Amino acid sequence: MALTNRTILITGGNSGIGRALAEALQAKGNRIIITGRKPHSLQAALDANPAMAGYTLDVTDEAALASFPARLLSEHPDLDTVILNAGIMEAEDYTADPVQLDVAERTIATNLTAPIRMAAALLPHLQGRPKAALVTVSSGLAFVPKAANPVYSATKAAIHSWSQALRHQLRGTSVAVHEIAPPLVGTELTPGQSKVAAAMPLQAFTDEVVGILSRDEVPDEVLVSRVDFQRRAEAEGRFAETFAAING
Repeated sequence: MALTNRTILITGGNSGIGRALAEALQAKGNRIIITGRKPHSLQAALDANPAMAGYTLDVTDEAALASFPARLLSEHPDLDTVILNAGIMEAEDYTADPVQLDVAERTIATNLTAPIRMAAALLPHLQGRPKAALVTVSSGLAFVPKAANPVYSATKAAIHSWSQALRHQLRGTSVAVHEIAPPLVGTELTPGQSKVAAAMPLQAFTDEVVGILSRDEVPDEVLVSRVDFQRRAEAEGRFAETFAAING
């Protein structure tokens, strides 16, 4: 069930992986709707892609998140695909005294609570569409965590588990559940990340992902070849080695 000729919502579609996927999927003939927390970057994305629709949305704003689905569906009743991409990644220090929890709480609200709430609000509509898809975005760090970003890694592990459970629950419906698990990609998810030599170039990542999403049969897990190092580490008996490589 290729993601072509669809109406697709991409949260966090104003920058990074979200914007790259939005532009690439639009080029495949899809109708794209994006959200972004920052009005200026959202408008920049829309100015560069006038065929897209866009909404300013802070997914950690409970009132805004609660009211958004009704507006979205009233203006885009043909919505049939949702890509839950919005996320943040910040460092934490559990050796500090006291340990500050603001990053952890913000990360959980953005990366885990918001996707769950968005899915809960939109799944009744998606189940009414003849062919629909819910696409989550986890991370290679869901499988081998980065110690400097423990809650980010934990939220992505939770998204992986949640995606598996949703897929099973929705197996008898019209909604397919797919999970994109990116490796380290050259974006500004964290400051300076786009310049890290080990990061997968954004264009290469996007091309590979969109190629997978365009297949007649899209796999449950959308995995670029670069992420196999993390995804298969435990199964191949090299978790400790992989953890050491990621964490220095």
